[in-house]
Amino acid sequence: MAKFLVQKSGPLNGEVVISGSKNAVLPIMAATLLTEEKSIIKDVPALRDVDVMCDLLKSLGAEVNKKLDENTVEVVPSGELKFEAPFDLVKMMRASILVLGALLLRTGRALIHLPGGCAIGERPIELHLKGLKALGAEIDPAQLDKGIVDAKAGKLKGSTIYLDFPSVGATEVIIMAACRAEGTTILENAAQEPEIVDLANFLNKMGAKIKGAGTDTVKIEGVEKLHGVEHHVIPDRIEAGTFMVSAAITRGRILVKNMLPDHLKAVIAKLRECGVVVEVTDEGVIVDGSVNKIVSTDVKTLPYPGFPTDMQSPFMALLTVADGPSIVIETVFENRFMHVAEFNRMGANIKTEGKAAIIPGGKQLKGAPVVATDLRAGAAVVLAGLVAEGTTEVSQIYHIDRGYENFVEKLKNLGANILRIDD
Repeated sequence: MAKFLVQKSGPLNGEVVISGSKNAVLPIMAATLLTEEKSIIKDVPALRDVDVMCDLLKSLGAEVNKKLDENTVEVVPSGELKFEAPFDLVKMMRASILVLGALLLRTGRALIHLPGGCAIGERPIELHLKGLKALGAEIDPAQLDKGIVDAKAGKLKGSTIYLDFPSVGATEVIIMAACRAEGTTILENAAQEPEIVDLANFLNKMGAKIKGAGTDTVKIEGVEKLHGVEHHVIPDRIEAGTFMVSAAITRGRILVKNMLPDHLKAVIAKLRECGVVVEVTDEGVIVDGSVNKIVSTDVKTLPYPGFPTDMQSPFMALLTVADGPSIVIETVFENRFMHVAEFNRMGANIKTEGKAAIIPGGKQLKGAPVVATDLRAGAAVVLAGLVAEGTTEVSQIYHIDRGYENFVEKLKNLGANILRIDD
C-alpha cells in the first residue's frame, strides 16, 4: 500500500496556490446531466473523486473529455442516458448520489445503491428522498430496504420542502431536481455552504431560475430546458484551511493564494484566538504562526457559516501542541473522532466523551505509524507529523488523494520533509 513518510520539518514558509473545490465540482459535474448540450468546467482539481465522477458520468452515457488540460473537464451528455449507476463506482464515493435528480429528469428513473465514501458517520439520505418525494418521485420501499434507491417519476412538480437538518447533499439534489420541475419550489432550512452557491451559479448560467442560494431559503422556478455553459469552480476552502493550519502548527509564514477569506471566517477567527496572525491582502491571505505563542481555544463544529466539520481534525492537530487545554465538540457527524486514536499514538493524550474531545495541549508529539482514517483525518496526521520527533508513517493515503491535489508537492515547496512511497 502507498504511504507517506513525514519528518519534523521546522517552520513552513513560502506561497501555496489553492486548487478548485472538490465539494463544489462534484455536484456541478452531476448537474451537467441536466442538459444534452456540452458544458466545460474549469479549475477542476486533479483528484481521485473527480476521476470517479468522470467514470460515473461515462457509465451513464455521457461523453467526458479531460484532454484539454488536467484541470478542465468537458461533458457532453447528449442522447439517451442509462438510469442505473454501477455499484462498483457508487461504493467508492458518496457524491455519486448527486446524480439522482438529474437522472430522474432525463430518464424518468434513477437506480443507485447507497453510496460509500469516508466512514465518518451514517450520513443518511432520508432528506434527499424526502425532497424528491415532495416533487412527485416514487421511491420503492422494498428496494430501499436492500440498500438501493429506486426512484421513478413522470413530470416533477414544484413544492415547498422543509429540511429537518441543513444537509448539503440534500440541498444540492433537490435544487437540481427542482430546476426543471413544473412550477416553483421553496426549499426551507437549506444548507448555506459556498459550494451550494457555486452550484446555483452554474445552474443559473444554464438557464435555471434559482434565488436565495447561500441563505436558508432557496426559491427555484422550474424551466423547460437548460443549455451547456462554461464555468470556473470556486477555490477549495478546506484545502485553504488545511494550509493555514500548516503555517500555524509549524510556526511558519505562508501566503495562501487563490482563496476566498469570506468562506473561512470561522477558521480565521479561531486561528486568531490561538495567537496566529492572519492578514488578508490583495495577493492572498498571509498566515504567520511565528509571531505569538500558540495558545488553546475551544471549537464547536456547525453547519456553514459555523466552524466546518471538515476542518475539525486538522485544527485538532494544532490544538495538541497549543499551550493549554482545549475542547472540541463535533455536532455534524457522530463518528468523526477516529483520528483521536492516531493522535494518541503520537502522544497527544486526548480523551473523548460523546461529542466532545478534551485535548490537554502542550504536547511534544512523537512519530508513529498512523492511519488516514478518512480524508481530512489523513491531512491532520500529516500536519501532526510535521512537528513530531522522528518519523510518522501514514498509511491508507488513498483517502488523502480523494481531496487534496498535489498535496505532497505543495508541502515540499513550503519546506516540508515528506516523502510518498507508492507500491
